[in-house]
Amino acid sequence: MAAIPGMIFAGSPGVVRESLPGASDRPDESYGSPMWPIPGGSTSATPASQHVPMEASGAVLVTRVWEALELPGSAMDYHFILQGAIDRLWTARRSYPSGLELLEVFARLDLELMEAAPQAVSFDADVRPVTFVRVTSVPRLISLLEREGAFTEALALAQRLARFGQGEEAVARLLDKTHALAAESSVGGRA
Repeated sequence: MAAIPGMIFAGSPGVVRESLPGASDRPDESYGSPMWPIPGGSTSATPASQHVPMEASGAVLVTRVWEALELPGSAMDYHFILQGAIDRLWTARRSYPSGLELLEVFARLDLELMEAAPQAVSFDADVRPVTFVRVTSVPRLISLLEREGAFTEALALAQRLARFGQGEEAVARLLDKTHALAAESSVGGRA
């Protein structure tokens, strides 16, 4: 993922890219679309998209996501890897509460990816206006921050998400909340 232009991703913590199966794989382009080697044949699925098993959860899920971000793949592959992990971490928040911290890290990384490579979340980047897929990763983080009372931080994320035709209602709601807090603090906290 670090190879995507515009990404500031320094690499996955604790992952040695060269030791990952599939890290050095390259697609065979002779079929008209890229085909990736697998035991006994080939597949159109990139090494990154194949790396995170559906049943992975908890610390195993987090490790597999970090590894997948080091493997060859497309911006769209990385988006769906991150978004899927965020959804699973949210679902498991009671049994794996430390996953909430990673949920935030992954959602911020997904937003950075979307900003660097909008084609990762668009139906057809060559058609104007561009239509974007519905993203669940960043709204999940916005909601979490809003519940924690971090309205300014949530607002900044919602404003960035609005570029993708989503989050406008969160922007309006959070603007109201931040203005109300500013007004309340300007009168010394008195209502």
